[in-house]
Order: sequence, then C-alpha cells, then structure tokens
Amino acid sequence: MAVTIKDVAKVANVSPSTVSRVIANNPRISEETKRKVRKAMDQLGYYPNFQARSLANKSTQTIGVIMPSSTNYAFQNPFFPEVLRGISVKAHEIGYGLYLSTGTKEDEIYQEVVSMVQGGRVDGIILLYSRVNDKVMNYLFEEKFPFIVVGRPNEHPDQITHVDNDNVSIAKQVTEYFIAHGHERIAFVGGDVDLVVTKDRLVGYKQALKEANIPFEPAYIVQERFLREGGREAIKELLSLPNPPTALVVADDIMAFGMMSHFEHLEIRVPDEISIISFNNVMLAEYSKPPLTSVDINIFQLGYEAANCLNERMQNPNVLAKRITIPAKMIERQSCKKLS
Repeated sequence: MAVTIKDVAKVANVSPSTVSRVIANNPRISEETKRKVRKAMDQLGYYPNFQARSLANKSTQTIGVIMPSSTNYAFQNPFFPEVLRGISVKAHEIGYGLYLSTGTKEDEIYQEVVSMVQGGRVDGIILLYSRVNDKVMNYLFEEKFPFIVVGRPNEHPDQITHVDNDNVSIAKQVTEYFIAHGHERIAFVGGDVDLVVTKDRLVGYKQALKEANIPFEPAYIVQERFLREGGREAIKELLSLPNPPTALVVADDIMAFGMMSHFEHLEIRVPDEISIISFNNVMLAEYSKPPLTSVDINIFQLGYEAANCLNERMQNPNVLAKRITIPAKMIERQSCKKLS
C-alpha cells in the first residue's frame, strides 16, 4: 500500500497539514519540526507527488535556468557547471528541481522562456548572463515574473534583483597591479562586447589607465569574436603593433589558456616576454604552464545567492529589488613579471 501524508503525520507526531507545509518548505515551520517530518518521510519511504501538489497550489517546485546563447560553448566553460552547482545546492535545500534552457540562438531562448512562463512550467527564472538590450530580460521584467540575474542588468538595475561581482573595481585592481609592476602597454583581451560584464571591466581598465596618466590605446582592445574567428591571427596582429603590449587582461581563464598555447607556437615566453592575468580562477589555472594569475570570483556563491534571492522573491513577489555583491580576489601565480 502507498504511504500517505497521514502515515507520515502519525510517525512524526504532527498534523497532516504540518506535513504539507514542511513539503512546501513553509518558512513558518521550525527547523526542528522540518527535520522530524523529513526523518519520518525517509523512514516510511514517502515521496511527495509534486504534480498533484502543483495543481493544488499552483507551484511547479521548479526553477528555470537560462544559459547564454550557444549552450555548447557555455558547457565547455567551467564557469557554467560551477554556477549551476551553486544553484543546485540551494534548490535542493528548498525542495526544487531545475529546468535548463536548451536553445542555441537568442530567438530560440526567448521562445523557450515565453513557453516556460505562459505554460506555468516554472515558479521562477535565473538568467546566467546579462546582455545589452536583452529581449528575455525585458520580457520577464514586463511580465513581472519572479526572476534573478547573475550579472548587472543594463536597464532597470535598481528594479531587478541581481547577484554580481564589482567588475569595474576588479578590472581596475588588475590593471593597477600591472601598472605597479612597471607595465604601461596593457591590452584588454576578449569578452563579448554585448555582455554587461565586459562593459564594466572595460570601464575599470580605463579608469586605472586614466588615474596613472597612461593614454588609452584602442588598438589594445581585442574582442572575443576576433579570437573565436582566428585566435592566432588576432594575437599576431596585437603583437605586430609598433608598440606591442607587455601585459594582457584576459576575459576568462579558458581564453587565457588558448592564448598561452598560441604564444607557445609563436615561441613567446609567458611571463618573460608577456604577462597575463585572467578571471574565474578555474581549477586548471593552478596547473597551467606557467600557473595562471587569476581573479577568483566565487562562482559557486554567485549561483547559490541567485537561487537564494529567487526563493525569497517566489515566497514574496513584493520583496524589494536588491543587488548582492559577491567578493572577488586575485590569486597571484607565475604568469606576471615585474618590468625593471
């Protein structure tokens, strides 16, 4: 015979309505009671019927997670599995499942989000990127659907809850680190110019140059699309400038590894001939040759806090929007050299 809520209530010595509230993770129920009820559920092998419950209380117990377009590329970048790990841990704590977007083009993702919202497939959405003029974000904002952004929204940042690092400040610190090490010819490499994170880091980079009275050199900005089209050509072009850069601020570790491999082919030694600092501090950064100086942006925490904020918003749609800033810190390794 199937185990019922009444059986669980009997073993836990609580009322059936309390069991229901524990399953719904109602904040009014004490942690002690939740533990007692969950223990009884485990003991009896009781599994809530989420479909039946979602019909009853209009909740799907599911969070939609929207990847950037070109999902294949996203999954190759360790940032995404790690941010998903953070989201999953919080989702598990509150008894939610995840629904991942699978679209590879912006229009496909937009259609997918509309069907998630209109079809009542998810209770809330986490956007794992922030793009300039993003159709998806504008749609969710206009629909007043519960959503959270990992990154800084380009429009309405005060009305949309978002979890981010202070990218202006981090990029400024990285550039200042190079300047303090005697570098003046510093290039800014990679990053999609449509992403707000790239815009913010460029601002920080330029601020550091300005404060050090170093003129900004547009030729030192290499965009991600040039790297993707022909990385080695873009690098060659950069190094064949009349005054080639001696240091590179690179958008993320994966891109930095690609560049280090190009340098090896071109017989250019890192850090003796060129210094590199990148972002994300993925596990491999420690093991690259040479080990890569990288900014640890606490990827797991970005995901966990995003899911935490979404849970708050799903419980109370009128909660005020806020910005959560996750601290970041540069991990010094051997990819930078002091210029004498």
